[in-house]
Amino acid sequence: MADSNYILTPEGRQKLEEELHFLETEKRAEIGERIRVAREFGDISENSEYDDAKNEQAMMEGRIAEINHILSEATVVKAPKRSSKVNVGSTVTVNMGGKERVLTIVGGAESDVAAGKVSNESPVGAALLGCKKGDKTTAIGPTGREIPLEVLKIEH
Repeated sequence: MADSNYILTPEGRQKLEEELHFLETEKRAEIGERIRVAREFGDISENSEYDDAKNEQAMMEGRIAEINHILSEATVVKAPKRSSKVNVGSTVTVNMGGKERVLTIVGGAESDVAAGKVSNESPVGAALLGCKKGDKTTAIGPTGREIPLEVLKIEH
């Protein structure tokens, strides 16, 4: 995510804001308490609980900085309500190489393939953008294999 041209759906922005709130309030306090307890064990130079808590704190602070950066740079887009084409925010039912899949096209910052949220920058997401119901296209997978796609249904 070195690119500062982030695209988010309103739902994606809300999800990041909720994660940020959780990290800044509950998680920070929890890790601070773990560090305090670990210090009480004595010598911190050989204290694995202290090291683990400090490492977790550093990772959490990194994530907080990343979310703040994404939210400050992001463009929030809404899928047009009356469009016959696939846009960021569209939920698309596709025939993908013989299997029917339901995918939501989102920005890279909120993509989650396991949840069916595909980045607009991914090969499949990019291939679907601008397509209409009934259109056939192909995406080039990471191994160079062509993936045939047919748009069966578009929802906004």
